Amino acid sequence: MVALKAHEVGRFVDRPDLEAGIILAYGPDAGLVRETGQRLARRFAGNDADSMNLVVLDGGELDSDPSRLAVEAKTTSLFGDRRVIRVRSAGKSLVMPLTELRDDPGAMIILEAGNLTPKDPLRALVEAAKLGRALPCYPDTDESLTRLIAETFNKAGIRADQDAVAALRDSLGNDREITRRELEKLLLYAAETKVLTRDDVLTLCADNAALVLDQVIDATASGHAVQLDTALERAIAQSVNAQQILASALNHFATLRRWRAEADSGRSASAVLDNARPKPHFSRRASLERQLRLWTDDALSAALERLQLAVGDSRKRYGLQDVVSRRALLAICAMAAER
Repeated sequence: MVALKAHEVGRFVDRPDLEAGIILAYGPDAGLVRETGQRLARRFAGNDADSMNLVVLDGGELDSDPSRLAVEAKTTSLFGDRRVIRVRSAGKSLVMPLTELRDDPGAMIILEAGNLTPKDPLRALVEAAKLGRALPCYPDTDESLTRLIAETFNKAGIRADQDAVAALRDSLGNDREITRRELEKLLLYAAETKVLTRDDVLTLCADNAALVLDQVIDATASGHAVQLDTALERAIAQSVNAQQILASALNHFATLRRWRAEADSGRSASAVLDNARPKPHFSRRASLERQLRLWTDDALSAALERLQLAVGDSRKRYGLQDVVSRRALLAICAMAAER
């Protein structure tokens, strides 16, 4: 049985230990599955996408004619080179032809599939085959994402400060394909200067509407009226409506009240935030710790009640919802400033 661990996949793709066989890339990260299949195809067939030795098939095509896989694998290359067969969206219909091919595939067969359980027949077949290799593709962790960012920037000769890397890591999702596109965008942006800052990352990659909502909420909960007014103007410029703002405020103060309960049980503000899920962005850490120290449970209950009333009022008086939301946030901001 040859089932690699997730951290072993990259090393295998760089230095595969097979000349012919069946390789299965599978997992919940569809982008990483595609990237792994593409890298393997280039490793065995070269960088020419039109190579005569590379055959790309779709699992849907093979569902109606699974035997085509065996035909393609056994077909001799006109130039005598090894044939490479890449199958996207591979499924259970391939189990039968692969059973016949696993001991003598005659080609390099690269399969791409979704998140397969250990008992899935396709995964079980490849893992049990002497010439089979199963490569799990799971979403990047903070560590692997940081490593990918660093390797990408180093290869391009781009210098990114620590805050820029942290901001980029926190703004990326869990799909490798999307991550690659964001990195390529940053490489193009910094192609001449060879420098990236946190502001560059936030401008190019972050969800600016989400960022301005955080600014509105943090200014409100910290008691900074001037900052709140500025943040609200930015929100309007970003086309963030009053209902979004009030919903975010309700969610934040409910979360803050839950954290307050943890702090009241004896945990420090730092420990509460360390264990928070999802983890707050590092740039908000100091503000959130201050908010935890400012607000009591009773005060948070009063703030939530005021926000709920504002939500109802803004729905009844749609034409005045901006005024209603601003008035409620300023009142809560004043509560924080008095503490």
